[in-house]
Amino acid sequence: MADNVYDRINDYGSVRISLASPNDIRSWSFGEVKKPETINYRTYRPEKEGLFCERIFGPERDWECACGKYKGTKHKGIICDRCGVKVTHSRVRRKRMGHVNLAAPVVHIWFFKALPSRLGTLLAMKTADLEKVIYFQDYVVTDPGQTPLKMQQVLSEEEYRSAYEKYRNDFHAQMGAEAIFTLLRKLDLTAMAGELREELRNTNSKQKIKDISKRLALVDNLRTSGNQPEWMVFDVIPVIPPDLRPLVLLESGNFATSDLNDLYRRIINRNNRLKKLMDLNAPEVIIRNEKRMLQQAVDALFDNGRCRRPVQGSSNRPLKSLTDMIKGKQGRFRENLLGKRVDYSARSVIVVGPELKLHQCGLPKKIALELFQPFIIRKLKDRGLADTIKSAKRMLERKDQEIWDILEEVIHQHPVLLNRAPTLHRMGIQAFEPVLVEGNAIRIHPLVCKGFNADFDGDQMAVHLPLSVEAQAEAHVLMMATNNIFSPASGSPIMSPSQDIVLGVYYLTSGHGETWHDERLRTVAVGESRLPVFANPFEIIRAHDGGLIGIHAPAVVRLVSGQSVVEEDRQYTVGSGPVVTTAGRCIFNDMLDRRMPFYNYPLGQSGCGRVISDCHSYIGRAATLELLDNMKALGFTYATLAGLSFGVTDLRIPENKEVILDAAQKRVDQIQRDYLADAITNLERTNQVVDVWVHAREEVTKSLLIGLKNDQRDGKPYLNPVWLMTDSGARGSTDQIRQLAGMRGLMSKPSGEIIETPIKANFREGLTVLEYFGSTHGARKGLADTALKTADSGYLTRKLADVAQNVIVNIHDCGTLQGISKSAVYRGEQVEVPLSKVIVGRVVRENIVNPVTDEVIVSENEIITAQIAQRIEEMGLESIRVRSPLTCESPLGTCAKCYGVDLSRGRLVEEGLAVGIIAAQSIGEPGTQLTMRTFHTGGVATAAATESETVASVPGTVKYGDVNAVPVTISGKEVMTALKRNGKLSVLDAKGRELDA
Repeated sequence: MADNVYDRINDYGSVRISLASPNDIRSWSFGEVKKPETINYRTYRPEKEGLFCERIFGPERDWECACGKYKGTKHKGIICDRCGVKVTHSRVRRKRMGHVNLAAPVVHIWFFKALPSRLGTLLAMKTADLEKVIYFQDYVVTDPGQTPLKMQQVLSEEEYRSAYEKYRNDFHAQMGAEAIFTLLRKLDLTAMAGELREELRNTNSKQKIKDISKRLALVDNLRTSGNQPEWMVFDVIPVIPPDLRPLVLLESGNFATSDLNDLYRRIINRNNRLKKLMDLNAPEVIIRNEKRMLQQAVDALFDNGRCRRPVQGSSNRPLKSLTDMIKGKQGRFRENLLGKRVDYSARSVIVVGPELKLHQCGLPKKIALELFQPFIIRKLKDRGLADTIKSAKRMLERKDQEIWDILEEVIHQHPVLLNRAPTLHRMGIQAFEPVLVEGNAIRIHPLVCKGFNADFDGDQMAVHLPLSVEAQAEAHVLMMATNNIFSPASGSPIMSPSQDIVLGVYYLTSGHGETWHDERLRTVAVGESRLPVFANPFEIIRAHDGGLIGIHAPAVVRLVSGQSVVEEDRQYTVGSGPVVTTAGRCIFNDMLDRRMPFYNYPLGQSGCGRVISDCHSYIGRAATLELLDNMKALGFTYATLAGLSFGVTDLRIPENKEVILDAAQKRVDQIQRDYLADAITNLERTNQVVDVWVHAREEVTKSLLIGLKNDQRDGKPYLNPVWLMTDSGARGSTDQIRQLAGMRGLMSKPSGEIIETPIKANFREGLTVLEYFGSTHGARKGLADTALKTADSGYLTRKLADVAQNVIVNIHDCGTLQGISKSAVYRGEQVEVPLSKVIVGRVVRENIVNPVTDEVIVSENEIITAQIAQRIEEMGLESIRVRSPLTCESPLGTCAKCYGVDLSRGRLVEEGLAVGIIAAQSIGEPGTQLTMRTFHTGGVATAAATESETVASVPGTVKYGDVNAVPVTISGKEVMTALKRNGKLSVLDAKGRELDA
């Protein structure tokens, strides 16, 4: 009968954790465990009535009783008359449970220790008082009788004695789990629910309403579930099956055991000792102490982590209790039920594969042979090369010649999934078509590294094989690397070139460097110089190939009439055709489709991103993929030809650095004198000193960058590699260049305080001992933060995903009339994110009309495209109303119109997309990356320089609002000076309308 019950357990729809009654626990059990022994160390057989007893838990050997009287399946179901063991399969030792009858009741730790305490809420007692009662420190009144004592009043030992002397047996007070059991038995849940509802109606106190509501919810839950409150107190505990807490004999002769066995042994030992003491009528104080120890032992079994002093093993490690086995990341649910190990997967180190196409990855032959084994075996059988699976496997092991041809066939257009941990966003797993490669390393395309956040310093990747046709189709359509060009977080290209490719493209399109050309070339006068002239871009490319003109030399080139030309700050259409450009830029534009504009400025990281976005919007996805591969090849080629590397002399220290620092030092000395003269406070002194050094640092940086940009060697222009790498965005930041060749500046202490004495030296000059010591603070803090905060940001991502996982696009339009206002994001006075970037891809809430011409720019419920967003910004509008998921009236999730555009696809979001998860990943992923990158700047204090001027964004008339201004002469110039700090300046147009404020 029991076997059938266990077989049926596999057919379930859900799992619920609820209270178990003592009768339930006894009904599950196959016998009482009375002894703490596990196995006999001489015979290695389980001890009778012990924790591994065969009579209770089933036989250790299949179809054999403990004494060996019955052996074989023919005796199936017979219970041996000598040893009492049922003849059955040994797997029942994973299913059959036992029990321990406790000599004294024990409270379940979950219900009084876990916050909020369920027992505390139910009995309206403080958790601290409950603990004192349960652990035999205080008494609780269980029946006040006719005395003035109150029900559930907690009494200390002295108070109980004095009350007992006064009232004798007129009242009852108990301690320990027995007292809690008595109180719970006395509860009438139906009457209590009625009283609580009455109290709720009669009270106005917010705190009381909150407390009563919690208590009422708990009472109602207990009533509807059919659980009795006294079941929170045990007089019997279950013993889980022995094969779930194994005891294993090691080769050394020692035993490795599950922590649960130790915890059960403690309980059984203390329980047996308590029974003996009670039989002997031992003094109350000894029995009370033994009961407390039994309570602690049961607490440790159920949740050792919650105990005040967790039970520790031999190596001072807290033992793993039942709760620890199911909770947390390593628990049963998250580790084994949500996360499973999969077949058809592999793992290897990654190396770059510049020869690959964007949709390909290089898969080592060894891995491919193992992963595609079933497909190869099927083909071998279909072609009659192998008769059985066994013979096919032998062919695979021998690596016969036929295998490789079949492998090539099998992998054709069969995608594999590549995953790099940590998978912080959806680009962490992408699909590729495999290409067989020699060696043991997986090869990946250089442009997909950004999505995976991969580099080639030993990173590893996992490969997974989609088996079914549906899974393969899904991988092709949704997960293919070619479908993930744009980031779902920002809409910017996640596959834009980086590092070497950017370096090569920037070198190619730069206007700096050597500008020679052959004297034989025909020239025209442009300004003060004469430049060579070419009839079309092909001519200049041929002239460069023939060694007649330098790659960076300016020249006049005639373009096709009507061709659009893009420069850094503007885009215009060519009339008659000639533009001043370089051979390098013509080579780059020659690679582009004829429908694309001519890019006539140095293309760095952001420039390459712009070209990719433009290509996608002008021509489409297929052309963009081709462009990415072409740009990769071109970038690598010219990065190689440039041969760029930098030496120490390329770090040019600004000539006026000492002048700037001397001036700053004089100003600091003056501030110090003002402070000593009590003209300013210490806080003002600190702020002013920091401000002076921040300004000095900015000036040195400015001078440094100008020096690097206009660098010359032997009187000729020199393309400085340090400046080129930084300006292109290929590697390094202005901050790092400043530390290398400018000045390190102010450092911060681990507390975040700024050290007033700056480090005036840079790394090229070298630091003095004191400066080096001062800079150790920040560097160490950076490393510590990286280790600590990565875990925090990962946890934030998990919490965000947990909260937002139900937000899915369910309908097309909810029809709401609500919306939110969106405006540009400012940092101080500077625009951090312009309005056009904030509103692009949103659906507008109401018609947007040009205030000057009254032309409707975009109608209600229409999508704001990049072009429309640009027009809205040019009109000078401060803010506009758009639809938002915050105001969506969809009953579940959100609607497509309120969400707006799917940034990775560039069109209105599809129904069914899990936008909540995308939002969680979009916030969590950069957070984790930022904390991992903390240590790169080495703890340099980053205080912003204060603003000294504000430039109006539009032309017009300035109007003073709430400002008292008087003319004052400063340095021979008359200027308007405000008499108070707060006020408003507005810029008005000719009709008196406010344009800027």
